[in-house]
Amino acid sequence: MSIWWSLHLRREAASVPLARRFLLGTMETAGVDPDISFDLSVALSEACANAVEHGGDRSGLGEYGDCGAERSPADSGQYRVTAYLDGEKCRIEVADLGPGFPARRALRPAAHTEHAEHIERAQHPEPVGAQPAFAAYIPCVAESGRGLDLIEQLADHVQFGNRPGRGAVVSFDKVLKWREGALLMV
Repeated sequence: MSIWWSLHLRREAASVPLARRFLLGTMETAGVDPDISFDLSVALSEACANAVEHGGDRSGLGEYGDCGAERSPADSGQYRVTAYLDGEKCRIEVADLGPGFPARRALRPAAHTEHAEHIERAQHPEPVGAQPAFAAYIPCVAESGRGLDLIEQLADHVQFGNRPGRGAVVSFDKVLKWREGALLMV
């Protein structure tokens, strides 16, 4: 047995806890270990918060995918959350119709390598005038960008991508652990 669902939500702050509660309820009913459920619910909350914040112009509240002549995809006031639970993992996708991710997400190192980069730079400073190995380092205290790093830390596999002309997509999955007698346990 598996469980699959998809929500089309308005880009409003109230949609974030709604999606999180829907996921937590599904996982509790299926018998997923509470620690795994918590990690995935936090990652989902971060992905949804990004869709609400960056997913397009709040003025257009048409249907998801509505690209009528008077409205561009970036004007959509909705985003989509899809989750799939099977016997071994949960996969979640959050897609919006906003401008998408910058062309080079790789410019900022992943959270787990930032500390190592700082140590390496302190031990081996670059010569004056040398070009850095990557640009636009954002420190951990920055106001934005921490949510994506948090998703990377909480999930086993993460993908950030863009759909040409159709917005950003964050998808992530995590291997599941089950409570005794769980409904979906392999």
